[in-house]
Amino acid sequence: MGRRRTSKEVRDLIFRMVAENSTWGAPRIHGELLMLGFDISERTISRWMKRAPRDPEPAKRWLAFLRNHREAIAAMDFFTVPTIKFSVLYCFFVIGHDRRRILHFNVTRYPTSGWIVQQLREAFPDHPTPRFLIFDRDAK
Repeated sequence: MGRRRTSKEVRDLIFRMVAENSTWGAPRIHGELLMLGFDISERTISRWMKRAPRDPEPAKRWLAFLRNHREAIAAMDFFTVPTIKFSVLYCFFVIGHDRRRILHFNVTRYPTSGWIVQQLREAFPDHPTPRFLIFDRDAK
């Protein structure tokens, strides 16, 4: 009586897919199992996914995210350069993660939010604007 028991083979396959493909959800795993000939509901897969052993190291998940979305990621930041007259120059740069190249840089003595917005406009004039931007939580 009741629902069919999920075989150990299918459970192990679900656990393996979860471990090796951390970005996949139940719909994707369901589709893959259907292509392999396993008739199991998406709801059952999501229940077993909750029981799957998780990778304890979050850095691996972050690395997987960076690898999967590198074309859509840019990073920006400032660094300071002291001058010989004891003033400070602020160097702004934007790096594209797809080719690890500097997309834009500029230097100013007084970085304002308007200046930063203008630098971002200049950084992506004819390139597609990245969907993700990595930055620190600095006030600038």
